[in-house]
Amino acid sequence: MSVPLRQIRALHDAETITVYQAYPPEIAEPALAAGRFVPPFRRERMTWIKPSFRWMMYRCGWAAKPGQERVLAVRISRSGFEWALEHAALSHFEPAFHPDRRTWSDQVKQSPVRVQWDPERDLHLAPLPYRSLQVGLAGQAVDRYVDQWIVGLDDVTGLAHRIRDLLRAGDRATAESLLPTETPYPLPAAIGTRIDAT
Repeated sequence: MSVPLRQIRALHDAETITVYQAYPPEIAEPALAAGRFVPPFRRERMTWIKPSFRWMMYRCGWAAKPGQERVLAVRISRSGFEWALEHAALSHFEPAFHPDRRTWSDQVKQSPVRVQWDPERDLHLAPLPYRSLQVGLAGQAVDRYVDQWIVGLDDVTGLAHRIRDLLRAGDRATAESLLPTETPYPLPAAIGTRIDAT
C-alpha cells in the first residue's frame, strides 16, 4: 500500500492521540508521579512531541542517548492536538508551499507552534521514503499542553529496550509485534492544508 509523503500516523482513539517524548529521569519521574509535567520541566523551552514511536526511537537511540533515557507516551486530547496544528507554522521555508520568505517568516513569528516533516524510520531506524510529523510547542501552546491537553502519561522505556533487544537477537517478527499500532490520523482538511500534509 502506498503511503502519502506527509501523513500523520499515530496511536489514537475517538478522544485522544498518543505522542512521545524522551527525557532524563529527573524530568520523567516527577512527571509520571504527577501525571503531568512539573518542574524541573521548563515551560520556557520549546518542547517537541512526536506521534511516531519509531521516529522517537531514532531520536533517542532506543532510550540510550544521554538526557533521553526515559521515553514517555503522552496521551493528549485530539482537540488539543488539532488546536496546535491549527496554530502552527512550518519550521522551514518551503518554496512550493509559501509564496515568499517574508510570508513564512511572519507566520513563524506569530505562531506558538512549529511543525516539521522528517523521514519516517523503519524498525532498524533507517529512513523511509515518506515523512513523519514533529510538533514543537512554545509559549501558550506549552501551557495548554501541560495544563489542559494531557490525559495520561506512561513510561514506555521498558518497551523500547525490549524491542531493541529483540532486534539485536534477530527476532524481528516479535519486535514488530510489540510496536504501537499507528494508523492514519483523520486530519481535518483545513488543518492538513495549513501544515502541508498530503
